[in-house]
Parts: sequence; structure tokens; C-alpha cells
Amino acid sequence: MSLKVLVVDDQGIVRAGFAAVIDAEEDLTVVGEAGDGAAAVRLAEELAPDVVVMDVRMPELDGIAATRIITGRENAPRVLVLTTFDLDAYVFDALRAGASGFLLKDVHPAELLQGIRVVAAGESVLAPSATRRLIGHYAAGTGGGTSAANASHELDSLTGSQRNVLTLVASGLNNAEIAEQLGITVGTVKSHVNALLRKLGLRDRVQATILAYDLGLARPNPPGTHL
Repeated sequence: MSLKVLVVDDQGIVRAGFAAVIDAEEDLTVVGEAGDGAAAVRLAEELAPDVVVMDVRMPELDGIAATRIITGRENAPRVLVLTTFDLDAYVFDALRAGASGFLLKDVHPAELLQGIRVVAAGESVLAPSATRRLIGHYAAGTGGGTSAANASHELDSLTGSQRNVLTLVASGLNNAEIAEQLGITVGTVKSHVNALLRKLGLRDRVQATILAYDLGLARPNPPGTHL
């Protein structure tokens, strides 16, 4: 089955371009387009997309506010924020609002398509520059994410395997890479990830990475695209 995608951008020609690139893929289908955040909120509920490709700066309701509303609903789609402006505030606000990824609009089409597939699979994707600043910001203790003081005791609820997986998630490895490193199956890695997210009260791998840095379980590495 094709992944259903809602494309949101206030510039018609940009929106049409993204939609054409996405719709050309056999496993992706654009089910709707919106020119502002209010329309995005309405269509996300009506069309039940798997992924919303969301612009940030739009009239009436911006992409950050729209993302917060959409991801706050039951059975919410994943949101991939796509913007021209590589600003700290946009990165942090988008992730706090519930976005699963953040890419720049000048990204190569293949990277956009892969980003859609990655977030639809329950993982997260960030532009390399955003990853670098995000990690630096939270490692310095200024990110405003999950409090290490509040969450450190929750680590006691993790098994040794789950703690190891958390550390590797924070290092930027995907499930297949973690499975290879630990000598376990990808399915087992997925189970560990789901369990640790649930136990720690985290939304996704981005929040898990932030927490791992806050708690000193991970140290900054050269930035990669995926978290």
C-alpha cells in the first residue's frame, strides 16, 4: 500500500513541485494539498495521511502551531517540517511541537523522499546542520527538552539491553546498524526502542537522543542525517 502524504506550503508553485516529486513514486501518494496551517489541520483530520510535509512560515496558522495541533490528536500522522530558514528557533520549536523531522527546502529530491519514508516508519530525520546545533544546544543544557533530573530515575526501569540500545540510538545509528553491532535481530531492536520510549515517556528517537545527551550517556559525534 502507498503511504499517504499531505503537502502543506503557502506558495502554490513550491507546493505543486513537491507534490509532483512525491506522487511520482510508486509507494507514495499525495492525498491532498494545503496552503496554510488551518487548512492543514482540517485536511489532516479529513484525509488521515501517514505523513504531513509541513512548511513553517504560512498565513493564518503557521506550521509550528499546525504541527502541534495535528500531532496532539489520536492516531496522528507523522510530520516532516520542510523550510527555507535554517534557524535554531524553527528546529527546536518544530521538534517540541511534535515533528518527527526537519529538512531544508533545498534538499535533494531523493533525500526528501527518503525522509518521508523514514518518518512514516516511526523514525526521525534531521538536516545535518540541525542535528549538529540540536545536539550542541541540548548537550549544553539549554534545550528545554526532557529534564535529566526528572528522567534519570526512570533509567533504572530499563534493562541493560535497552540502555545499550538507547546509547546507540543517540549515536545516530539506525535499527539495522544497531542490530549488526549488538548481534541481534532488527525486530528485537525495534522492540527495545519501543519499550525504552514507553518507559521514559518519550515521543520518538529525537527525544531519546536529547535525553541520552542530557544524562551523559552519549557524546557529540560528527553529525549525520538520521537520528
